[in-house]
Amino acid sequence: MSSSGSPPPSGRLGTRHILFLIVAAAAPLSAMVGTVPLAFAFGDGAGVPAAFLFAGVTLLCFSVGYAVSARRTGGSGGFYASVADGLGRPPAVAAGYVALLSYNCATIGLAGALGYFTQLVLAAHGLTVSWEWCAAVGLVLMAVLGYREIALSARVLALLMLGEIGVLAALDVAILARHGLHALPTASFSPHTAAGHGAGVSLMFAFVSFIGFESAALYGKEAKDPRRSVPRATYVAVTLIAGFYALTSWLAVGAVGSDNVREVAGKQMGDLFFVLGDDFLGKAGSTGLQILLCTSLFAATLALHSAAGRYAQVLAGDGLLPGALAAEHSRHRSPHRASLAQSALTAVVVAGFAVAGLDPYADLTTSMLGLGTLGIVALQALAALSVLGLRVRTGTGHWWRETVAPLLGFAGLAASVWLVVGNFDMLTGSPSEVIAALPWLLPLVAAGGLLYAARLRSAHPVRYRLLGTQHTADPVPAPSPALSGDRHARSQ
Repeated sequence: MSSSGSPPPSGRLGTRHILFLIVAAAAPLSAMVGTVPLAFAFGDGAGVPAAFLFAGVTLLCFSVGYAVSARRTGGSGGFYASVADGLGRPPAVAAGYVALLSYNCATIGLAGALGYFTQLVLAAHGLTVSWEWCAAVGLVLMAVLGYREIALSARVLALLMLGEIGVLAALDVAILARHGLHALPTASFSPHTAAGHGAGVSLMFAFVSFIGFESAALYGKEAKDPRRSVPRATYVAVTLIAGFYALTSWLAVGAVGSDNVREVAGKQMGDLFFVLGDDFLGKAGSTGLQILLCTSLFAATLALHSAAGRYAQVLAGDGLLPGALAAEHSRHRSPHRASLAQSALTAVVVAGFAVAGLDPYADLTTSMLGLGTLGIVALQALAALSVLGLRVRTGTGHWWRETVAPLLGFAGLAASVWLVVGNFDMLTGSPSEVIAALPWLLPLVAAGGLLYAARLRSAHPVRYRLLGTQHTADPVPAPSPALSGDRHARSQ
């Protein structure tokens, strides 16, 4: 096994491989089944497709600025590297710790959802298996694939992603075949409907459905040409996800009826797309939706686990976590120790909920996934702001890429953060005061990161100056031989 200072591995990931990783993290089928009915019921009903388009355009603007960071940082380091490049070291340390918390929480929440829905699907077909065992099998597979080289996970995720998109595409075609152009009601995009009562809630659910697309900027070390493939994969992912979500939700409105969709979704909730599948694809289609929902949840769990592991590796490499987590496997070139640590953490938390007798969905998934989602959206807004900070710091940059686009992205994402915080109880579906207080963990962790950065600046100035520099295009000058021992000590 090699240390974090080993030469970078030969590239294994092309644009399409990174695309599979980030689209799988967004979990298209899970978003359709779990999020869209909520947006229909509590948002602006038939106007939900317009909310997805608006979110997609906003995130494309964000991606334009984020691509600037990806090219400067070599397409690795994610939010940590982006914020270090644009806003400086203290905000970067805060962002790194918040990212680690958020991606871990999202992974844990999805593991609970995987166990819960797999148990329900098996029970519907006469098999009685506890959610704990379902989750355990998923976690073992996640741990094995996370330990191995990322290309293997990309191939597995490609297969699972094509399955879930394929079944939704089949549903879309079936609805169009039966209803023709009437399946695409113009009411969904009329100003009265799209900006009507509940539009803010629809936008919240739309933005949170894209979670994971930004993780392309974590795979630069494992990409063939990170300065090209990472931005390309991000652009394609946002376009694909936004178009697919908007079209599928629009066809669902057409199938149910624009005047009835809010009421029907409120009654059927998570069963809405299964009912549509049964109606338009037959029993086999509905069964396929159920099975692929489980594989979609596993794919998202694996993708977010991979992202969390790479954040841990990057932070460990900069001395912000135990140095052992920065190690890279000599053959798989994966952050194997970070991956094992993430797997162990996920298993311990899930087991803790199980031992406490808590509900895997109402307690585990809603709380952990809700907190992780909020943290990631807040980090997206901060990353957009960092591009603006870079423009101010350097005094140069393209008017669109480094000013207007990130400004538009920041405005939309900041509004999304405000909506998520204001509707956190709706997002989690829990009236618990404990869960309602979870968002406070994010500023607390961020404050801890700022304080730790301040401590490093005064107590270990060389270590402080090296934070984030391995990911930026403008590294600080190399330390003198007398100081290089401090950097070596940092990695121990």
